[in-house]
Amino acid sequence: MNADNNQVYIMFNAAGVAAALFLLSLSLWLAPVDLSTKGYWGMGIVLLMGSLVNLVKYRTDDRNARDVVRQLEQAKNEKILKDYVGNQ
Repeated sequence: MNADNNQVYIMFNAAGVAAALFLLSLSLWLAPVDLSTKGYWGMGIVLLMGSLVNLVKYRTDDRNARDVVRQLEQAKNEKILKDYVGNQ
């Protein structure tokens, strides 16, 4: 994939998140409950969003770390093979 396709996906996801937050806020505003209950639900929504962002970030960081380790091991193995074949 090139950068243009990634930008399209990023914008599509951003629009989806914005639409979901708008609709969720609207439904929270129109809910027939007390203001304190709406505030409690709103805090839960904000904490859930923060947790999801952290989950995605840590999964991405973990995947990147595993990729770096894999690349280092691959380079080490290639060097060992190159040295072995070079000595023959």
